[in-house]
Amino acid sequence: MTSATEWDATAYQRLSDPQFEWGLRVLDRLELAGDETVIDAGCGSGRLTAVLAGRVPRGRVIAVDRSENMLAEARSRLASLGERVSFVCADLSALAVEARADVVFSTATFHWILDHDRLFATLAGCLKEGGRLHAQCGGAGNLARFVVHLERAQQDPRYAGALAGFRQTWTFATPAETEGRLRRAGFHDVACDLETAPTTFADAATFADFLRVVVARAHLAALPEPLRAPFLDAVVSSALAEGPPSLDYVRLNLRARR
Repeated sequence: MTSATEWDATAYQRLSDPQFEWGLRVLDRLELAGDETVIDAGCGSGRLTAVLAGRVPRGRVIAVDRSENMLAEARSRLASLGERVSFVCADLSALAVEARADVVFSTATFHWILDHDRLFATLAGCLKEGGRLHAQCGGAGNLARFVVHLERAQQDPRYAGALAGFRQTWTFATPAETEGRLRRAGFHDVACDLETAPTTFADAATFADFLRVVVARAHLAALPEPLRAPFLDAVVSSALAEGPPSLDYVRLNLRARR
């Protein structure tokens, strides 16, 4: 089990098809000339970074992630691209770059950061004048039905004590909230919208593994080792009692110019 700040990068690489497919669609909507410097903000295991690098054959990608495990996986995956991709281990809310970029690109990351005002102000400082933010993350309503099952397990006396001080680890904002934050951070030409992305898993085992690695990762890290598997089993059982293994994802699209 990884810590609250680290990830099981090998498992994420195996399980992250939903995030990869969303990311491909977001990247398809990004217009690039091919010579830009692009910050991949939350590069994860590097699956999408490789595709992004292919879109800027005369440019470069700065791959940023807070997880050392993810960066190690990404470095291995992208080694053949040489100096076209550089790697930075950093909290995106405190990111500093030597030279400002043309684009900040991000998918499936911003919702893991609690302070979006600070995040957007920092990213604005990483962009050239006229540079673009093109991103997607979890938005208002994301996992609303599934969170009920997490909360139900948290209230079980077996886990309530260990999770009494647990702090939720994500921010699911509305388009209006996000537009206001982006403008306050110095962005203009701001556009944000929501899209639903319900995701069904092949079987209960894959569903449980995905929850362990992604959605319930921080909850499990907050529990003593002997309680982690029973807690996950309780969440999975609660969710499956209501229907097939699925997650009610809602994505927030963000587009803005510095």
